[in-house]
Amino acid sequence: MRRAKHKTTKFVFILVALLGGFFIADLLWASSSSASQSVAFNWALQNSHAYIIPNVVSNNNTVSAPIKEKAKQDKKDVVPERVLSATFADLPGPELKWEKMSTAPVPRLDGAAIQIKNLLYVFAGYGTIDYVHSHVDIYNFTDNTWGGRFDMPKEMAHSHLGMVTDGRYIYVVTGQYGPQCRGPTACTFVLDTATKQWQDLPPLPVPRYAPATQLWRGRLHVMGGSKENRHTPGLEHWSIAVKDGKALEKDWRTEIPIPRGGPHRACVVVNDRLYVIGGQEGDFMAKPGSPIFKCSRRNEVVYDDVYMIDGDMKWKVLPHMPKPDSHIEFAWAIVNNSIVIVGGTTEKHPVTKKMTLVGEIFQFQLDTQKWLVIGKLPYRVKTTLVGFWNGMLHFTSGQRDKGPDDPKPKKVIGEMWRTKLSL
Repeated sequence: MRRAKHKTTKFVFILVALLGGFFIADLLWASSSSASQSVAFNWALQNSHAYIIPNVVSNNNTVSAPIKEKAKQDKKDVVPERVLSATFADLPGPELKWEKMSTAPVPRLDGAAIQIKNLLYVFAGYGTIDYVHSHVDIYNFTDNTWGGRFDMPKEMAHSHLGMVTDGRYIYVVTGQYGPQCRGPTACTFVLDTATKQWQDLPPLPVPRYAPATQLWRGRLHVMGGSKENRHTPGLEHWSIAVKDGKALEKDWRTEIPIPRGGPHRACVVVNDRLYVIGGQEGDFMAKPGSPIFKCSRRNEVVYDDVYMIDGDMKWKVLPHMPKPDSHIEFAWAIVNNSIVIVGGTTEKHPVTKKMTLVGEIFQFQLDTQKWLVIGKLPYRVKTTLVGFWNGMLHFTSGQRDKGPDDPKPKKVIGEMWRTKLSL
């Protein structure tokens, strides 16, 4: 009897030992698996651009009181997630020494500018969202003065203009007529800067906002921009023969469409090649039914595309800009076989969805077709107006940022700045 009892006790002991061994092995496996998953998860976070927002408390009304109480306590103990910096889009670049010059007579947003020798002709633009300018101011690079104000034609657009010069005559194409987000006009004009006289040119086939505009091989080229609703990108490309401020043809000729449409691009002719740089698809639209055509934001896609067309009349894709950039139609200059681009707007902040301004100066080397960041502006600014004279890069007007740590647009300015630029 005593021997049977001993066998039973021994059997129970062996069974407990086996169960204990299995339990310990299971714990070790679970711990190892959890640690492995944790390492993999943390690595994924470190190598991901996603934004993770913890769902601390459920909105489900059926959650029990103890769980709700624990969730409240957990919420107090949560460490805040890292927030994407507002300045995430800023690129490193050399700090330049800037000198403040004479301020323009009026602040301007979405204005236009043309340089002829030592003079910068500054046109139109918003003073405020409800007020637009309808005159021209002239800045003299040599003596740092503003003067020579004169009026524009009454039928001429007040913003989002296409504009180019042959060295004496300034050709002005289409644009937005009036404040807020009013409709465009197809009217086209030419200014004789020697006499300050305006003449009409044949109107564009259809109105456009901020089309890319240039003189190339004896023809005035107009392409892209936004269509009549202000938002839909246009791909059309027209040209008309001009000479000494006069149209040599009655009608515009249809040319090869631009590969990607949209407004607010730099359009440059150099070395007998036409370049179209940056821009965007989409823009603010007039709010439906608004009697004042009140601006209402829509989705915009800013891009870094660069296109070039030469003698074979086929568009070629060139290296992309350092980052997407728009609102640069008059923010460029040609300096020593390079195209220099100043400021602009880039992709909106992915979390706040706010517009983000650009504070860098970009150089596109025409011989190597390489982009460089060659400097930083005093502040970020869009639709600024640029000139280059006697080794000095100038910019004036536009809309600046809220501050060094906040790239959202705020104040419309008329300041003039310059810096020495050697390329």
